[in-house]
Amino acid sequence: MTSFEASAGRRCHSVVNPLHSSVYFAPELENELAALGLRRGAMAYLAGRSAPLGAVGAGTVTATFYNFNHEHVQRYIPAAWSVTTPEAVLTARRRGTDGTLRRLLGEEILTSKEMAEAAELALRATEACRREARPLYAANADLPVPEEPHLALWHAATLLREHRGDGHLTALAVAGLSGIEALVLHNATGKAPTSATFMRTRGWSVEQWAAARDRLHERGLLDEAGELTESGADLREEAEVLTDRLDAAPYDHLGSAATERLTELAGGFTRTLRAAGAFPAVYFGKG
Repeated sequence: MTSFEASAGRRCHSVVNPLHSSVYFAPELENELAALGLRRGAMAYLAGRSAPLGAVGAGTVTATFYNFNHEHVQRYIPAAWSVTTPEAVLTARRRGTDGTLRRLLGEEILTSKEMAEAAELALRATEACRREARPLYAANADLPVPEEPHLALWHAATLLREHRGDGHLTALAVAGLSGIEALVLHNATGKAPTSATFMRTRGWSVEQWAAARDRLHERGLLDEAGELTESGADLREEAEVLTDRLDAAPYDHLGSAATERLTELAGGFTRTLRAAGAFPAVYFGKG
């Protein structure tokens, strides 16, 4: 893949991924999971995202999610699987996804030819994804493809997200960043969830966050004010470039023209999601 095509793949991911992640900010999925007896918040999220792996323990979830405090994960996993089953969670996840997309996008978009086209393109891209060393992708890839175009697109977006995400964890490990250090560095860009959001959802304390900032400052990746240094920005870009390389196959397979078309279609859907309030601004930004 050329540098232009690699950049095109990253751009495509940036608008396809929100189609997946929007469900985690919506009430529909959490309501469905709560109806199964799961506690709202961390337990629902951890069970909802890890369900494709089966009834695994906390160690597997911590390893595959990377930036969660293991002690935090242990509070909810495997306890969630004494309340319900991964199969029930996957069924609830599908219902919650359907409800979220229907509310945020509307029936006209869900039944449009553009939605069907985007689903076909995204699924075609996933044909080139690889299971090796990609546990979250591989687990989701074993799930059936829904018939409805909007759910098929969400499924494909999930596969593309987890395929890139699994590769990104490799890039973070190469960069020598622990899970919390990756969060702190990401937060310093101002284009990520707030530190309060990260700490609450990933289970890190204020003291642990401050210690990670200190370590990054000692490495020259953050300045004394906690801002990204040139070295910090360079390291983040190196990690993204490696992630692009590891995630090249789907977009090579799709081809430049089809990748740009998927970017155009998914970009339109993502703009609609954002306009509908899918990603509350209170959760994003530095601080």
